[in-house]
Amino acid sequence: MSVLHSRSADPAASQMLEIAGRDGRSLAYDRYDDMQPQCGYGQLGICCRVCAMGPCRIDPFGDGPQRGVCGATADVIAARNLARSAAVGAAAHSDHGREIALALLATAKGEARGYRIRGEAKLTKLAREWGIDVDNRSPEQIAEKVAETALAEFGKQEGRLRFLQRAPEKSRRRWERMGATPRGVDREIVSALHSTHMGVSNDMKHLISLCVRSGLADGWGGSMIATELSDILFGEPAPIAAEANLGVLKADQVNVVVHGHEPTLSDALVAASQAPEIQQECEKVGAKGLQLSGICCTANEILMRHGIPLAGNFLQQEMALVTGAVEMMIVDVQCVMPALKELADHYHTKVVSTSAKARFKGVEHVQFDERRALESARDILLAGIRNFARRDPSKVYIPAEKESLIAGFTTEGVFDHLGGRYRPSYRPLNNAIIDGRIRGIVGIVGCNTVKETHDAAHLALTRELLRHDVLVVQTGCSAIACAKAGLLRPEAAETYAGRGLKEVCDAVGLPPCLHFGACVDNSRILMACVEICREGGLGDDIAELPVAAAAPEWMSEKAIAIGFYAVATGIFTVLGEPLPVLGGTETADYLTGGIEQDLGGKFAFEKDPLKAARLIIDHLDQKRKGLKLAPMMYEPRPGMESRL
Repeated sequence: MSVLHSRSADPAASQMLEIAGRDGRSLAYDRYDDMQPQCGYGQLGICCRVCAMGPCRIDPFGDGPQRGVCGATADVIAARNLARSAAVGAAAHSDHGREIALALLATAKGEARGYRIRGEAKLTKLAREWGIDVDNRSPEQIAEKVAETALAEFGKQEGRLRFLQRAPEKSRRRWERMGATPRGVDREIVSALHSTHMGVSNDMKHLISLCVRSGLADGWGGSMIATELSDILFGEPAPIAAEANLGVLKADQVNVVVHGHEPTLSDALVAASQAPEIQQECEKVGAKGLQLSGICCTANEILMRHGIPLAGNFLQQEMALVTGAVEMMIVDVQCVMPALKELADHYHTKVVSTSAKARFKGVEHVQFDERRALESARDILLAGIRNFARRDPSKVYIPAEKESLIAGFTTEGVFDHLGGRYRPSYRPLNNAIIDGRIRGIVGIVGCNTVKETHDAAHLALTRELLRHDVLVVQTGCSAIACAKAGLLRPEAAETYAGRGLKEVCDAVGLPPCLHFGACVDNSRILMACVEICREGGLGDDIAELPVAAAAPEWMSEKAIAIGFYAVATGIFTVLGEPLPVLGGTETADYLTGGIEQDLGGKFAFEKDPLKAARLIIDHLDQKRKGLKLAPMMYEPRPGMESRL
């Protein structure tokens, strides 16, 4: 049991690992063990397969080859591989934005039944920002123009992305000096991939600038488009109560779990699940109802708008099936393990794929049709209900663990939470930082990885920062990890926050960790930094603010793109797993040092979450000193050692 528990900080996850082992089922952890030892060249980023003369590898000890067949050095290979990963990560997030734009366009034209424009205020605001006439036009007419304008951002060949105008002027000037200002989203991704082809770019700094271009095209382009248009189509999130962890599954109900990243289907599933017909069908098969829950970022999307409970984060997708109580798992794109099918067969779960971009061998594909969204969602749910009869009660074990949370915070919402209904403002937040109640703000984001104890780094880092009066904002699987541990409740301030942060949380009734949405919603964190700058008193550039970012358990290429747009925006970013560049010493040194002169931010690599916290706290204090802010009002909370 000690080995099993060392794999996860979540007791519910540990129980599922034990049951899977008892049942002889292989989960991600077992496949990781089978893969040892992993390729050291790959971990260092110094293997290359971009042409058929290879694969080539560079000897990190200097005794073997120091150049590939074409002459590429370790730094060229490492930077080139990194640029490819950043481009793929940006493509994944940005394609999400494209799909939302297409859904909004179809809705505006009346072609997507089941959807309507729920965020009219944000629609009008964005239209005016983009110079679109809103006078004497219906919301649908305005939405059509906004959607078309957003889609044009992907294919634009010249100029610069519209949302870049939101960034502080100093940031824009840095991007121009580096030659990294993104034009169109698709153009930057294609250009990066072209430049990494054999015989094109072989200059390390130029290749890193391509990472920056791709990252900015994601954060200030595709991801920001996804967030803004999702708020317009599905409605702006507002604080909402819900529950998290595998204990949200119901033994006496049909359990349907949504997993992936695109909210178009999941939003329709929420509406369809509430129809009387669905309840009647559940009763026919002997179930008391239908429990809809989510895994990963699809979960975050429907959590923050509808209060749908979180079943878990990335590494719990297999564990949800091991409960034996899940009738159907509906998947779309990103972070979906191919191993789900074999596991599902053992536990009766029906896995259904729904995106044209993704197919899984042996898994039934039901193409989601936005033109008949509610009908498509209903048909999928009915198939899940019929599968209830195949459940084997002897295999059902649902952990009791679940925790309450508050989600649904946004950049715009912070105005009201801190300033009040009649005087919305970021001034109270800025003043709390200036006066020394809050040390700074840190965005903790990212995935889970089997290389680390599940959730432990997220929790340890967050708790350590809280006791040092750091306000934490979270997205994605990190937010889910902390939700399961009770850190997304207002009461968490009493247990974990330093005295200054606790005073602020108590005054406005906020948790010390704010749930800002899915991983694509990291753009909300960027805009919160913009608003802090606009409010004044803390400098006029994000690079001057006492802010930082961290991804303690990252694993996907999307995280690489996110890391680059954070650093490019001037934010110190700490990664638990090093970027795969350590074999290229000049590349690694530049990313963790020299890049700060060019962009205002830099990376740090630190697996130990407490050491990572110290790096961040020192950085925040340095920024406070540079701004000549008051000393911290209180000493760090004593006796709050992080609990792994």
